[in-house]
Amino acid sequence: MSVSPTIVRTVPALRRAVDRLRARKATIALVPTMGALHDGHMALVALAKRRANKVIVSIFVNPTQFAPSEDFSSYPRTWKADLGKLAAENVDLIWNPGVETMYPQGFATRITPEGPATVGLEDRFRPHFFGGVATVVGKLFAQVRPDFAIFGEKDFQQLRVVERMARDLDLGVKVIGSKTVRERDGLAMSSRNVYLSGEQRVVAAVLYRAMKQSAVRLQAGGDIQAAMAGGAEMITAAGFELDYFEVRDADTLAPIASVKDGPMRILVAARLGTTRLIDNIAV
Repeated sequence: MSVSPTIVRTVPALRRAVDRLRARKATIALVPTMGALHDGHMALVALAKRRANKVIVSIFVNPTQFAPSEDFSSYPRTWKADLGKLAAENVDLIWNPGVETMYPQGFATRITPEGPATVGLEDRFRPHFFGGVATVVGKLFAQVRPDFAIFGEKDFQQLRVVERMARDLDLGVKVIGSKTVRERDGLAMSSRNVYLSGEQRVVAAVLYRAMKQSAVRLQAGGDIQAAMAGGAEMITAAGFELDYFEVRDADTLAPIASVKDGPMRILVAARLGTTRLIDNIAV
């Protein structure tokens, strides 16, 4: 039988709740989200439950990672449905602060990440993004003080940025990546998929097929440029406007010169109509 999670919306209430958990010697896993929860998020929660005694899920649509031209105001917000899903998973606590709590009047301190945040992928097209992500995640780690934090591999560059930040700033949290959850046709689950029309939804699966095709060619020792060009052509021919389609070092996200260089990751970002989709796979 599911029990509704405790919901807190102020920092003092959160600290009291966390202190109570710590008093019982509990380990804590944090799952940061922006709501509009789907099965991919539930996989993060399931992994969190395997790693810690208690699970806290944050729901906060972070304005600082959206540019003025992006979809902050229209980003899907599904509070009642989210609460039902988290209750069904027996999540212990939901941290649901308002913007004024996270960024009170006079807020003037931000984290500016480098390293994997400046490798010319998402940062090339959304230069504001990782500063907003690093600042809000840094705040979440300071507020919740988790032992573990679970992030999806779908946002792979973000995962590497958060891992680096946690290490560099000695934040005392182990950041864990969770495998991307996909629809039957391979499309990565994303809150933004609701923006796709029925026809676009069918086309969207091309991203995964193109990555798989290029990965096969790379695994066979094929020429990097030719393998990636073939995938990119497949994506644009389907009607996408391509931002990037690249293979990078899986650890550093640096460009690679040879398929013998080590673990690789194919990463893609492309627009279908007004919807921007990102994805990645291991090679």
